Amino acid sequence: MGESRTIAILATLDTKGEEVDYLRAQLAELGGEARIYDLGVVGTAMAAADLSRSEIADAGGTSLDTLLEGPTREVAGPVMVAGATKLLHEEIAAGSVHGVLGIGGTQGTSSCCEIMQSLPYGFPKVMVSTVASGDTSPFVGIKDITMMFSVSDLLGVNPFTARILANAAGAAYGMALTAENAAPIAGGDRPLIAMTNLGVLTAGATQALELFREAGYDVVVFHAVGSGGRAMEQLMKDGVVGAVFDYALGEIAADVFDGLRAGGPERLTVAGKLGLPQVICPGGAEHLGLFVEPNVVPAEYFEHPHVFHSPVVFVPRLNTEEFVRVADEVCARLQHTAGKATMMLPLQGVGSYSIPGGPLHDAAGDAAFFDALRSGLPEGIEVVDVDAGAEDPEFVRACVDRLVRWIESAG
Repeated sequence: MGESRTIAILATLDTKGEEVDYLRAQLAELGGEARIYDLGVVGTAMAAADLSRSEIADAGGTSLDTLLEGPTREVAGPVMVAGATKLLHEEIAAGSVHGVLGIGGTQGTSSCCEIMQSLPYGFPKVMVSTVASGDTSPFVGIKDITMMFSVSDLLGVNPFTARILANAAGAAYGMALTAENAAPIAGGDRPLIAMTNLGVLTAGATQALELFREAGYDVVVFHAVGSGGRAMEQLMKDGVVGAVFDYALGEIAADVFDGLRAGGPERLTVAGKLGLPQVICPGGAEHLGLFVEPNVVPAEYFEHPHVFHSPVVFVPRLNTEEFVRVADEVCARLQHTAGKATMMLPLQGVGSYSIPGGPLHDAAGDAAFFDALRSGLPEGIEVVDVDAGAEDPEFVRACVDRLVRWIESAG
């Protein structure tokens, strides 16, 4: 299995000392080591730390003595997170830490996960949390953090919590062992292509994957439900992604009309700012996804054609005025993009719902949307009309061919 792996353990040792000692012992039995980071401020540490709270506070820019003058979570928390983040990055860069394991309740989970969100994709991250059975999106963000529900509170080790913690130690250590032999995320001599997708485009996305592979390119696909688009663009910034087939723009429509898959204000801006080759299709931009009571149509959408993606996900078609607003937003976000970019317009529908015969088909609305894109996009973006639906083979092949051409002309 190679050399022993070292796992950083993040915890407040005044409340989680017994659990930390147990995790340290479990890692030792697995052949590994622990590096204990004490994120506590008030109270007596109940276990030995490798990086003390004093060291962490200093690294965060404020001495522990100063924090203790009038200790509050609002003041101390950001300091301890900043200090632990700085020290952990230094140890990872030095090759002395190979994974991270956090334990905590609500406050501890917030602090530990904020630290983990700063770490690279692929680096092992495990969080044992009392709140991991609920909505974990604020803790996970767009990073590959593995959340493990502790089930019981973390107040001492007993036969039940011992098993949970042993599993967590094994998970973190196993990840670290696997990472030792894993290929780099962005490997090879050709750029990694990112592609967005929605359920109304999956048949086309599958075709695109096959065509890109035939051309010799690896593709990572992102579900364009908000977090997917944001993660894709973070990987562009990290230098992992080198080209983009932005097949699904439903996240932009959701931003404009408060849908459940909103991508945020930076969505659709990063590739252009970085000058990455990109091909864009407004896939799925003609409708919204909204959480509702099972099979209940919201009053404001009674007059909109609609379907239910599931009993609790309501999908209304945007009317012409609303759809043009989405086009205007797309154009605004692409104003800084010049060159290496093509907007592909599928004139027979932007997804399976809106093609002729589909439940959300509206040819007049589509035409107005396409006209708004043609008139509003910057001159540096090529616009190509294809008389096909977004999932039709001729349209997908045209998109793939355009992006491969951009990549190879840029290389």
